[in-house]
Amino acid sequence: MPQVNRKLADRIAGLGFTQAELARRINVEIELLTGRSGNVTDADVRRWIRGETKWPQDRIRLSLERVLSARAEDLGFVPRRRSTASLEVDPVDRRAFVAAASCSVLGAGMPGTDTRGRLGIQDVRRFHQDYVAILRHDDAGQGSQKVENLAVELASRIQSALASSSASTRVRDMLHRLAAEVISSAAFASIDASAPRRARAHLDTALTFAGLSRNSETTYHVWNHLTLTSSQRENHAEAVAGAEVMKRSSIARRDPLYASLGHLRNANGLARLRRRSEALRALNDAERAFARTTDQRRPEWIRFYDDSEVDALSSFIWSALGDHRRAEYCLHRTLAAIPDGLVRNRALYTAHLSLAQARQAELELACATGRRAHAMLPSPSGSRRTVNTLAATRRMLVASGSRAPEVIDWIEESAQWI
Repeated sequence: MPQVNRKLADRIAGLGFTQAELARRINVEIELLTGRSGNVTDADVRRWIRGETKWPQDRIRLSLERVLSARAEDLGFVPRRRSTASLEVDPVDRRAFVAAASCSVLGAGMPGTDTRGRLGIQDVRRFHQDYVAILRHDDAGQGSQKVENLAVELASRIQSALASSSASTRVRDMLHRLAAEVISSAAFASIDASAPRRARAHLDTALTFAGLSRNSETTYHVWNHLTLTSSQRENHAEAVAGAEVMKRSSIARRDPLYASLGHLRNANGLARLRRRSEALRALNDAERAFARTTDQRRPEWIRFYDDSEVDALSSFIWSALGDHRRAEYCLHRTLAAIPDGLVRNRALYTAHLSLAQARQAELELACATGRRAHAMLPSPSGSRRTVNTLAATRRMLVASGSRAPEVIDWIEESAQWI
């Protein structure tokens, strides 16, 4: 009768993984190192823990080792005898797989080996380069699931490095900060996929790392996404409370750019709670703070917040207050100024422009704008938020009862992808 694999169960519990999360991270590793998606499930994890699977296939076992930062033998797995292993057919060339694994920026040894590495500034820089690459993927709208998977994989490598290697306090703080920012990127990808519950799980982890980093900018970053998550879950009172935390943070007191974003998040929540005068006051505070900003070096994640983004976020506030003409005006300003590289944002705000036009009964114009927004989305995966916004436009067009050919054609066309 199989014996429970206590070593594996303890390691999983020690790192705080759920069985489903562990399976997902293993699949990310398999895809990154082999180019093919993994198909590990939480049921497989339970079989390993129950001792029913003694020695997983190469591609799975090596990915599991990377995620848990430990050798398979140290995780309680028992190697097959050579005569049996030689009969195993595995589609992955083991030598190529191991070579790919060795290219990881994680240069530290795994727990259980005799040698441990010491992390330095160069390791932080290499991890940071991977993080910047993920942000570029996100800006280009290359699929929220891909961005989330890449961010989870990178965060896992940073976490493994911290767990298995020594480092100075300065380097450790820098890596904690980077881990929080990377996991926040995974959370934002979940938000873009309209999966706020998954985003919240990422942000709970990010908040822990932000605390360990002792950096107010990083904590602000996490709270910014927590506020977005609350808003997406229609918990606008919680979003307002989160924005209050942002406004009162030490970085917001020092830098008016952070103060401005906090005021705008606050205004958005207040507008959706129908607290019009307070929302307009917060919007005015956001604009005044933004006018005081100066050019200076800031983290990559907040570079999105420029003049075009101020107009975009303002349009959401005006829309919530029922002033769709002013919302349309703000969105035109956004689209005229948004940087070319922000493909996902351009598609999202074009979709919101279509919705603003539909709300003003400019139905044929809304169809043309909606078609343009959909054309910007990479296929087959794009921003779920953008698709949901276009779906809202379509519902308004259907409800209008218009028999205009352009409207009828777009309703039929959009049914294929909404």
